[in-house]
Amino acid sequence: MKFEIENREKVVIVKTKVEKLDSLIAPELKSEFVLANKNGNKNMILDMSETRYCDSSGLSSILVANRLCRDSGGTFVLCGLQDTVAKLITISQLDSVLKITPTLNEAVDLVYMEEVERDM
Repeated sequence: MKFEIENREKVVIVKTKVEKLDSLIAPELKSEFVLANKNGNKNMILDMSETRYCDSSGLSSILVANRLCRDSGGTFVLCGLQDTVAKLITISQLDSVLKITPTLNEAVDLVYMEEVERDM
């Protein structure tokens, strides 16, 4: 199993279960995000705590999820980044585009907080 998907109230959490998020895995991840979005989920969290490497196709799948959430009025949060992946995201200047938290709990809190703000 490459991903673990957990549906919670108002958010879908996708946990990568692979060491490398590369061109072999990224299309499948992208499909999971598209499917979750089509099923009415506008808030998604990608927990990458088990992933040590990410290439451009991995980044592309992350950006797809971010766009799907934004376009449906939701929130996408990335969490649990290993140092190597965090550096790649910083070098790509995606840290200014993506919402990133250190832990899954903080990511969930951020999604719920933004949901409350949207409801006001």
